[in-house]
Amino acid sequence: MARTKKASEKKSASQKAAARPADGKKLRKKAKRETFSIYIYRVLKQVHPDTGMSSKAMSIMNSFVNDVFERIASEAARLAQYNKRSTISSREIQTSVRLILPGELAKHAVSEGTKAVTKYTSNVAT
Repeated sequence: MARTKKASEKKSASQKAAARPADGKKLRKKAKRETFSIYIYRVLKQVHPDTGMSSKAMSIMNSFVNDVFERIASEAARLAQYNKRSTISSREIQTSVRLILPGELAKHAVSEGTKAVTKYTSNVAT
């Protein structure tokens, strides 16, 4: 018996045309742009539940997080290279944070990072 397609399974002419261009080559999928937006938003809601954020402000915060991440990663890579190591450990990250962030901010970042690593290792062990 031949199986008939349901109305929801049938593709319209425009969907078929969109699947392949006229020359028959496959279309490339648009690369997803990964951002920290959802995490920034979650932290904002934890700190100030009734406050929102514009898309421009979110873009600036995302750039800031990417910049700090890049600085810490490159400094950690440099430290690993100086010490003839091929792996970046939490120790290199911690030292990088101390070198990059000023004073009290570095202390808070290190304590929060240590807390996060401890929480992760305790959850992995169970």
